[in-house]
Amino acid sequence: MRHVSILPCAADANAMTDTCIPASSTDAPRAGSTVNALVSPRGGLDVLSRAEVARLRDAAAGSVLHDLLRRCALAVLTTGSALDDARAASALYPDFDVFIRPHDRGIKLELRNAPAQAFVDGQIIRGVAELLFAVVRDIVYTTTEVEGDAKFSAATGAGITSAVFEVLRNAHILKPRNEPNLVVCWGGHSISREEYDYTKTVGYELGLRGLDICTGCGPGAMKGPMKGATIAHAKQRRQAPRYIGVTEPGIIAAESPNPIVNHLVIMPDIEKRLEAFVRLGHGFIVFPGGVGTCEEILFILGLLTYPDNVDEPFPLVFTGPRAAAAYFQQIDRFLKLALGEAVCQRYRIIVDDSEAVARAIRTGVDTVRQRRVQSQDAYFFNWSLVVPEDLQHPFEPTHASMAALDLHRGQPVHQLAANLRRAFSGIVAGNVKEEGMKRIEREGPFEIHGDPDIMRALDDLLRAFVGQGRMKMSGDYKPCYRVVV
Repeated sequence: MRHVSILPCAADANAMTDTCIPASSTDAPRAGSTVNALVSPRGGLDVLSRAEVARLRDAAAGSVLHDLLRRCALAVLTTGSALDDARAASALYPDFDVFIRPHDRGIKLELRNAPAQAFVDGQIIRGVAELLFAVVRDIVYTTTEVEGDAKFSAATGAGITSAVFEVLRNAHILKPRNEPNLVVCWGGHSISREEYDYTKTVGYELGLRGLDICTGCGPGAMKGPMKGATIAHAKQRRQAPRYIGVTEPGIIAAESPNPIVNHLVIMPDIEKRLEAFVRLGHGFIVFPGGVGTCEEILFILGLLTYPDNVDEPFPLVFTGPRAAAAYFQQIDRFLKLALGEAVCQRYRIIVDDSEAVARAIRTGVDTVRQRRVQSQDAYFFNWSLVVPEDLQHPFEPTHASMAALDLHRGQPVHQLAANLRRAFSGIVAGNVKEEGMKRIEREGPFEIHGDPDIMRALDDLLRAFVGQGRMKMSGDYKPCYRVVV
């Protein structure tokens, strides 16, 4: 970064100066230790008009937006954290705050009582600073430019897709001159060491084949493929590889970005985050995970079972090490039971063979490229994919909305998939999102109702996740749900 001013936490918090006062080289940052800093941007926010600066400052001063900005900034400043409780970082750094300060050429961020782990020898870590300004860019832009604009109306599917496109474009994620090469990797943040090592091996094989990585930006199966790909990209002397992290405000506080992410984008909600994945990606891999991973699987299968998408090329591979074979067998059984036997035609399961996974994805991406050429669709954004509105509209998981979910047969498969996706989304909220956790504490666990055989299979699946430690990285897990059979 061009300029960072730091004062030790013990100094006067108001005494912000342009003189860098580095910590002693013998002092290692301890959890909870803090500094004060004034950070200058690099990139899209370093050249702004006075009117743009005023809009950023005024928007960020609002109580709701300021709190959101504070929570997301804290998540970035604790990049690499092993915490998966949205409130844990705030409890560790209760006095942290962030303010947008006008500057001649744009803005600076004033950080008060910021985590010392984000700084080295008096300088903010470059990658952390880039992600920090990505937070400001996306949150403030969404609030000031997207929300309330008629052409991004949340009432229509086309408006929602336009909003997704606009946020991605503003974040410079869309690269019109790039050949299709982006692989979306989904999987859990709480996985075993063997599973994590396997995700790295797959990422390595993908990187050798010139493929970039997009994940949910957190730890575990979201970090492993990126880490493996970095070595392969270095071997292939690949210039400017992309490690894209796509998140949303409710998740980022519980899943801080991993340090390898070099392009971070914060979508307004989980539904737009999921749509961003499927619009951006050219190939998709699912590693072992918990309820969040099942939510992603059901979202994508809700798309692929929609009649308008029957002929859409969409390489989708489920994979893990040999020890994960039983995991995918159970996932496969649940999907066939709930959505019908034909659903398995839309995915492949490859166990313990990272090269086969990478070859399958590479072949699939080439097929996607051919289809885009024939249909004259963009490489960088899949416009031809039809996303049903059932999968686009935000779902707020409350006790009433969770109990009212229609999890019965007799409806189109894509609609049942959408409702099952909402059930898993509610469990994610109860597990890691601050508002969801508060609801559970106030009113007890969510209740989930549906066809008895689907409910039994769902209960078995969730119990398996708990037994395998896939619900929480640390501490005892207390279920936030109750499946009514």
